Amino acid sequence: MIAIRRSVLSRLVVLLVLGLAAGQAAQKYPATIVFMTDFGVVDDSVALCKGVMYEIDPEVRIVDLTHQVTPFSILDGARFLYGATPYFPAGTVFVVVIDPGVGSTRKAIIAKSGRGQYFVLPDNGLLTLVEQRDGIEAAREITNPEWMIGSKMSSTFHGRDIFSPAGAHVARGDDWTKVGPEIAVRDLVRLQLKAATIDDRGLHATVIATDGPFGNLVTNVDAEEFLKLGYQRGQEVPLAVEGKEMKIKFVKTFSDVPLGQPLLYVDSRGHIALAVNQGSFAAVYGVKPPAALEIPKAK
Repeated sequence: MIAIRRSVLSRLVVLLVLGLAAGQAAQKYPATIVFMTDFGVVDDSVALCKGVMYEIDPEVRIVDLTHQVTPFSILDGARFLYGATPYFPAGTVFVVVIDPGVGSTRKAIIAKSGRGQYFVLPDNGLLTLVEQRDGIEAAREITNPEWMIGSKMSSTFHGRDIFSPAGAHVARGDDWTKVGPEIAVRDLVRLQLKAATIDDRGLHATVIATDGPFGNLVTNVDAEEFLKLGYQRGQEVPLAVEGKEMKIKFVKTFSDVPLGQPLLYVDSRGHIALAVNQGSFAAVYGVKPPAALEIPKAK
């Protein structure tokens, strides 16, 4: 009898452990929306958009990428997306509202990238850099009124009335193909920014922005691509920015060159950048993005 009881107890313990393991395996982390705008934070715009998202999916997790994008700067929005997406998993929904054409004929869309991330935004070029690196698998126009706020929709606040509800529906797990008709990926609007390439002559790339108030030049060149040219830290690198030829030392950090001297380095996002130690490269050399960048192969 004791042996039977022990056997039954052992089976119960095994079943309990298996049940806990299955429960842990089935655990689902909350969906994530990464939210970026040029709204600023002085008024209630960001909070209203979040309220719309929470109304549709109370369990969603909203991460603020930034709401201080330079007003109307599609290029800045594109580069922030480019820098952020590698740090978030497949399934993440990016809701982006930098929309100088709000209320016009520009399309509101949802796109899915090759990394399995979703982008809810105006079709105005914001996806350019992400597409160059990750590819875009499919895109649809947001036309389904059930994915919008409704009859009181504003012609100037699509962040609240279209992009926020559509993003929350995707994050909640609703079938995103129901949002509206498919758009051919080739027809998406793109910024006139060439992807970085290497050929027999060297690297052809673009300075896409300046780094905040410091005047450092941000490029679309991954460090791994640059290193294929054969340069080592400590070497002088010949290069041309918008046709201006110069030689700049490739170093690890700003203090590796004297004050006021230029440097070429790998920035915190893993891209090649140009700076002046305690100065502004953009101001010193008169560079305004976007600008062509050419670097030959090392001899």
